[in-house]
Amino acid sequence: MIVSDNAKSSCVHIFDVDNTVVRKTSAEYFLRMALHDKYIRFSQVSALLIDWLKYKFARPDNDFIENIVKNLSGLKKNDIEYVAKECFKKQLKQNIYCGAADLINETMKKGERVIFATSSFDFIIRPLEEYFGIEGSLSTRLEYSDGITTGNLAGYSFFGPKKKTAAQDWMNQNNIRPENVSFYSDSYTDIPLLEYCGNPVAVNPDRLLKQTAKKHNWKILQFKDVLGNS
Repeated sequence: MIVSDNAKSSCVHIFDVDNTVVRKTSAEYFLRMALHDKYIRFSQVSALLIDWLKYKFARPDNDFIENIVKNLSGLKKNDIEYVAKECFKKQLKQNIYCGAADLINETMKKGERVIFATSSFDFIIRPLEEYFGIEGSLSTRLEYSDGITTGNLAGYSFFGPKKKTAAQDWMNQNNIRPENVSFYSDSYTDIPLLEYCGNPVAVNPDRLLKQTAKKHNWKILQFKDVLGNS
């Protein structure tokens, strides 16, 4: 069967980022550098340890990002964007999964659209977008006043079921039907969006997602090698 150019362009691929495109979490790399360079104090983000444990025990707080940013007021936008760029150059880039990079590049060569959908912050993800030539990703955004963080989000975080809501809104705004969307993720918290999309793909799935993927016969991909080791 010959697939028309219009049919090809209607295919959309949405990638989660953490543990899907990059090894570990993108925010972890950023925070490590921001803490080291004293842009952020440990007391401002210490609650993340508890949130991480809740996540691991499948009891996540879906509002943990909204809660943590209350402690991040007063940061300069220019500073955090600078740290994010340096973080990408020195840490994040080398920890991109080779398999994910190949998949993204091959998909874009076919003329199919690719975006990221992540609970990570836009300033952390933007250098990753630029690296792949991607535009229009869905990511959590901080609120600023005169270039300074207010301690609030601009909108809401894209974590768990809220990522599905954001993706649905984006699809509706762009006249994209969910059956034409492939979504790639590692996490059980993204099961709602995986179920919504026509082609769910589990990448390096955690235990709960792997169980769900096998139950529904979803495709499972395992990425191990990263660009820094290739």
